[in-house]
Amino acid sequence: MAKILILRDQVREHLLKQMVLGNLQIGNTINLAALARKLNVSVTPIREALTQLQQANIIKAVPNRGFVIAALNAKEASDLYELVANLEVLAIENSDFSATAIEKLKEQQIVFENAPDAISRINADFEFHNLLTKYYTNDIALQVLTDLKTRIFFYENAFMKNDFFYNRTDNQHEAIIAAIEDDNIPTASLLLKMNWMLILNYILKQLGVE
Repeated sequence: MAKILILRDQVREHLLKQMVLGNLQIGNTINLAALARKLNVSVTPIREALTQLQQANIIKAVPNRGFVIAALNAKEASDLYELVANLEVLAIENSDFSATAIEKLKEQQIVFENAPDAISRINADFEFHNLLTKYYTNDIALQVLTDLKTRIFFYENAFMKNDFFYNRTDNQHEAIIAAIEDDNIPTASLLLKMNWMLILNYILKQLGVE
């Protein structure tokens, strides 16, 4: 049983990596047999990994099709971004940021600004937010954030191709860092929530919601 659990976790990490690399797209069906052959494992840990991802709302089970990357919709987007924003605010309000932590945020912001393409930019943005929350000691909340942002990736990969829009988030990132550096966590929290809501509003417009 322990071996199956280890393999399950490995399959899950493989699938998550393929998602954030953009190799799994909305509507794609995940073929259990083909994946078992590729990873040289039995179907059992693959099915368990897929069930975990389904429970995290990253994929969905469709009768007669199996597991697929679910279609995007405005209600889910609103729920995802609202929850991520609130959890990240909770995280930074219960974290201590050292000078080294602040320096890492600044370095990651440079990576974000210089990202060469859309997927690199999205992942650099996620890493910036990971650095904001990594000092929060609630492991359950951090795992929930990881799962939520894996699903959010599909929204940003679908709609966040506009460099001009990302220039606006650049300014918010820098303001968040400055507020943390000034030990002004209430302002940093407000800016952080505004950052996520700015992205959500843009995506909702792309989904036809005014």
